[in-house]
Amino acid sequence: MSDFLGFLEGLPPGPLYALITALAALENVIPPLPADTAVALGAFLAGRGRLLPWAVFGLTWSANFLSASGVYWLARRYGRAFFTGVTGRRLLPAPVFAHIEGQYQRHGVYGIFIARLLPVWRAVVPPFAGIAGVSAPRALIPLALASALWYGLLTWIVASLGTNLDAVIAVLARVNWILGAIAGAALIFLAVWSLRRLKR
Repeated sequence: MSDFLGFLEGLPPGPLYALITALAALENVIPPLPADTAVALGAFLAGRGRLLPWAVFGLTWSANFLSASGVYWLARRYGRAFFTGVTGRRLLPAPVFAHIEGQYQRHGVYGIFIARLLPVWRAVVPPFAGIAGVSAPRALIPLALASALWYGLLTWIVASLGTNLDAVIAVLARVNWILGAIAGAALIFLAVWSLRRLKR
């Protein structure tokens, strides 16, 4: 790890900013990409004086929000037609689709905001908001605020711990474990609740 950090610290700021920006944007398209890790790495380098914390935050937040907005608009334009087609109905049966749509309309703004903070849910929020027909202000404002809160806190905490890599890794592991547990509990609750509704 120290060799990798040494390599990164030897790079000029431009490629480092480009890397964390790209990973933050791609999180909404390819969820397994480690956007949080990239942001944390950028903030860590900011804490060591290699990058600027406000630039790390600004680039990751804007890239993440813009790509989430793009996914939302694409899903709003094409998603409903896909999920009402043959393949889409196999992936997402009509009762489940109707339930998701109803929940987005019912819990819209605060549901989007909270779900956007949870690791497991983060990437699925924009497309399903678009598919459910949530209006742009009700979808994009909470998306922007949640991304700002998440990346702002992550950047601030990690940059503050800057020179202590072990502390940074421990904090990230703890935060991701807590958020993952919350997301897992929410997923189990939703699955049980959906199954009960489908059996009725």
